[in-house]
Amino acid sequence: MDDYGTSRATQPTLYVLDTNVLIHDPNALLNFQEHQVAIPMTVLEELDQLKTGKHTVAAECRQAIRLIDRLLGDASPEEVEAGVPIQRGKSGPCGSLSILMSRPGEAKGLPEDLNDNKIINLVVMLSKERAGVPVVLVTKDINMRLKARACGVAAEDYHTDQLVDDVGQLSPGYHSLSGSFWDRVSTVETQQGHGRTWHRVQLVDNLPAVHVNEFVLDEQGFVGWIKGIEGDELLLLDMHQEPLLHQEAWGLRPRDIHQALALYALLDPDIHLVNLSGAAGSGKTILALAAAIEQTVVSKRYRRIIATRSVQGLDEDIGFLPGTEAEKMEPWLGAITDNLEALHMDDENTHGSIDYILQKVPLQFKSLNYIRGRSFQQSLILIDECQNLTPHQMKTIITRAGNGSKVVCLGNLAQIDTPYLSATSSGLTYLTERFKDFSHGVHITLQGVPRSILAEYAEAHM
Repeated sequence: MDDYGTSRATQPTLYVLDTNVLIHDPNALLNFQEHQVAIPMTVLEELDQLKTGKHTVAAECRQAIRLIDRLLGDASPEEVEAGVPIQRGKSGPCGSLSILMSRPGEAKGLPEDLNDNKIINLVVMLSKERAGVPVVLVTKDINMRLKARACGVAAEDYHTDQLVDDVGQLSPGYHSLSGSFWDRVSTVETQQGHGRTWHRVQLVDNLPAVHVNEFVLDEQGFVGWIKGIEGDELLLLDMHQEPLLHQEAWGLRPRDIHQALALYALLDPDIHLVNLSGAAGSGKTILALAAAIEQTVVSKRYRRIIATRSVQGLDEDIGFLPGTEAEKMEPWLGAITDNLEALHMDDENTHGSIDYILQKVPLQFKSLNYIRGRSFQQSLILIDECQNLTPHQMKTIITRAGNGSKVVCLGNLAQIDTPYLSATSSGLTYLTERFKDFSHGVHITLQGVPRSILAEYAEAHM
C-alpha cells in the first residue's frame, strides 16, 4: 500500500500510530491523506524518553516531535483531542491529527504493565466509542499486531515507503541471457570512439524491466552496459570481458564477472553511488575497500574514506567503550580491518602492513550520529551493513555526500538485525528500487563466493 488515501477512499478511517512508525518515518503523519491520525499519549512519552542520548533513533524522535508540534500549532486541548486539521499547502486542510489521552482504570483488556498493551486497550475503547468509523492500529511490531487482532481490532504494518512486496522483484543489476545476446537483435549500429565500442541495437526479444546502468551478460562472453533506453532500442557500451576480469585495485583482482562489474563501477569516476548486495562471503567489503584505498592512496581521486556501519546496539554501547571515537568504532568495524588483513595476507609482516595502511590511508571510522548533519566533500563514504537502516536513515546519510564524493552501500538482505525492519521495508531495498533509473548509480548483486569449504558447507546445510 503506497497511499493510505486510496485504500479506504469512501470511508475516512482513524489510524492510531505506534512509536516505531514515527521512528521508522518521522514524516509518517503526513502520509494518511484525508484520514484521521491519532497519537496516543503513551507514544509521546516514549518519544520523549528516546529523543536524547546517543541513540541512532534520537534524531528521528526529535523530528517527529517537532512535526507534531508544528501541525498542532496553538490549538486548544479540546481541539487537540478532537482532531486538528492537517494543512497541506494551497489545497487546504486534508485529514486531521489528534492526541489520545490515557484513561487509566477504564480498560478491561490486556494488563497495562506494558506500553504496547496500553495502546491496544486504547484502540479497543476507541473502536467501541466510534461505531461506524474504522479504527486501525499502525505498527511495525508484528507481535503487537497479533495481540491487537486477538483483541478484535484491525492492525496494519506501515507500508508507505515499502516499494516492493517481494525482494525477488528487485533487479540484480544485470541480465544473464542464455545463448548469444546477438540472437535477440534485429538491427545493430556500432561506433568506435575514444577507445570504446558502442552498440545501438534494436531488440527482437525484449529484456524484462531494463534500466539504465544495468549490464547484459550472455553465455558467449558478451558484456554490455546499458547506457540508453528508447522502447526496444538499447544503447550499449561493449565492456570486453577479458579486461574486466584483469582489473586490479590495491592488488585485488575480481574472482568472477559479477565482482568485475562491481569493481569497474567502484573505480568509475562518473558513478557516484554504488550499491552492492549479496550473501556473506560474496566479496562486497573487500572489493569496496580495495577500490577505496586505490583511489585515495594511488590516484588520489578522494581525500579520505569515511567508513561507517549500522549495528543494532552500537549507539547504546559506544559511549561505554574507552578511547577516542575511532577507537570506540574499531570493534564495530572489524569487517574493515579483517578485509585489510586479507588484502595483505601475503606480505611478510601482515600486522605491520595493516598498521602502515591505517597510518597512510586517510581512513576514518565514524558513527552514524557523526555523519548526520555533516557534508563531506571529495570523500568516499563506505556504509556497511546498510540493510539495517530504515529508508529515512538511508536518505539522511546519502544526502551528506558533497561535491566530488562517492557513496558505496554494502548489505545483505538475509541478515537484518534491526527490530521492525524486514527485507521489503529495509533502506537497502528502498535504495535499490528508488535509484534503479539514476544515471550515475550502479547496483550489483554479487554471487556467493565461499570463504572456505567449511563456510560453504554451513551455508548449504544449516
